[in-house]
Amino acid sequence: MAEHRRGANLPSIGGFNRTVVLDAVRRSPDGLSRVELASRTGLSAQTVSNVTRFLIEAGMIVESGTVVAGRGKPRTILRLEPGSRYAVGVHVDPAVVTYVLLDLAGTVVASSTTSTPTADDPSEVVRTIGSAVDGLIADAGVDVDGVLGVGIASPGPIDVDAGIVVDPPFLPRWRDVPLRDALAEATGYPVLLEKDVTAAAVGEMFLAGESSARNFAFVYFGTGFGVGLVVDHEPVRGVGSNAGDAGHIMVDQRSLAGTPDGSGTRGEVGAAVAPDRLVRIARERGVALSGGGDAAGAVSPVPSDGSVDAVNRAWDELAEAIAAGDKAAITLAAEAGTVMGDAAVVIVNLLDIDRVVFGGPFWSRIASAALPAARAAIVGSPLLVPKHAVDVVESDRGADVAAVGAACLVLDAALSPRASGLLIRR
Repeated sequence: MAEHRRGANLPSIGGFNRTVVLDAVRRSPDGLSRVELASRTGLSAQTVSNVTRFLIEAGMIVESGTVVAGRGKPRTILRLEPGSRYAVGVHVDPAVVTYVLLDLAGTVVASSTTSTPTADDPSEVVRTIGSAVDGLIADAGVDVDGVLGVGIASPGPIDVDAGIVVDPPFLPRWRDVPLRDALAEATGYPVLLEKDVTAAAVGEMFLAGESSARNFAFVYFGTGFGVGLVVDHEPVRGVGSNAGDAGHIMVDQRSLAGTPDGSGTRGEVGAAVAPDRLVRIARERGVALSGGGDAAGAVSPVPSDGSVDAVNRAWDELAEAIAAGDKAAITLAAEAGTVMGDAAVVIVNLLDIDRVVFGGPFWSRIASAALPAARAAIVGSPLLVPKHAVDVVESDRGADVAAVGAACLVLDAALSPRASGLLIRR
């Protein structure tokens, strides 16, 4: 790991006007001329000229050809230079830690995984993650001074002010781990800590560019169930940055009750669709899944006995069964989608939003059957209050959505023209 502080940091981009211009160029894949930049940003021609000169010298944008627009001098097109800066995203999950390296355009250029440390020794956690971050950057062959920082997505609750992972579920030895500052010290990069569901929502918003919805809910299905929220293009974090704990929403779980008489028709959505529970129900319904349970087919999500890995293996097999047309597996995935859709209706009603995005490590493997069911549950719900259309889609960020979102936190802080996003708290 690095033993010195690197010069690259978010404040080095500097200046609200620079982020305004850079953000406008980033959101325009075909590039913009200086005249178009002045029109879009409201900045004077002189200011745009000064800012673009700085960004060109910094290597963040490049002149790329000219266009003729009416009479007069041809206009030079400015485009983003994706390889000029990078950001690292880290997702801490009970089974694995996922690492991704994104360029300035948000494209994943490298990724890796490590087994999740037990956190018995916090210094070992930092060494493991820090070494993996440095290895990811080195293997990608990018200039270390071009790395803006590291974003960490962790299950909540977290203490953002202190940079501490407080007491995440299914990670019993990760209590009060001071991850942010220790990792910043170990790697030499600025570090952001964010709850995983919020990171996923930020990634969805950032990578959508000009097509980003103004208001949406990101239904995150991983080891737990949560909802990341974006209102008026801003992520909703809450007072303690722990917003999104939606697992306690009560839903009708009749189809997933797992009992012949359908008892237990009401329950919490998080418990109803817990991956280990769905694996158990799949076995009860005759879906061929290997290992990971006791004689009764029960699977505990606690990682100390290795069962998280077992659930992940069983979940992969469930996905294969769905792809192979196994009716029991398809029906189970659809039932899970319906239950999650029912829970999402509560969020849609509460915030009057018009878009719901489903994603997360476990979602992507059941999406083919679960998404249509979730969409039907939302748009066809008799409890749905808003009369406008609600768009229900799947994130295309894949299973690494939280890690990608964590890296996007860094890019968003560097590139988005908001006063609150210009500095990383250290």
